[in-house]
Amino acid sequence: METAITDAADQLLIQCRAKGWTVSTAESCTGGMVAAALTEIAGSSDVMDRGFVTYTNESKHQMVGVPMALFETVGAVSKEVARAMAEGARTHAGVDLACGITGVAGPGGGSDAKPVGLVHIAAASPTRTIHERCMFDGDRHTVRVASAIKALEMMHILAI
Repeated sequence: METAITDAADQLLIQCRAKGWTVSTAESCTGGMVAAALTEIAGSSDVMDRGFVTYTNESKHQMVGVPMALFETVGAVSKEVARAMAEGARTHAGVDLACGITGVAGPGGGSDAKPVGLVHIAAASPTRTIHERCMFDGDRHTVRVASAIKALEMMHILAI
């Protein structure tokens, strides 16, 4: 799976270079894995601007501008928060492309409504924001890596 994340990061960097785009990330359950995958590749500094690791609701609000009201109405693990994270990261970093990832990586912390493996991922470009609700099986590491790969793939779609 680690080869898949490197391949996805490399493809995104190639596409963003071709467009002259820069990238930022806002990550919760992945804890910076997307930013790490991008910066693992030599020369990525021409594309990768910064990553926000926003693990708490307060950090999501302070660092990328997620409205506090969203946490009360829909919860941190939601489509709305993932979209706000992606759009906020794009705005706060002043980049062309960003992702937002929020989920329950496990092994604990899940509920009937939001089980372990549920991850909401959004990607935002200058013209649109896309979202996917994902259910990943496996241990914490597997859920986190699968989430990072999906985020990279979604950003690549917007960069095409």
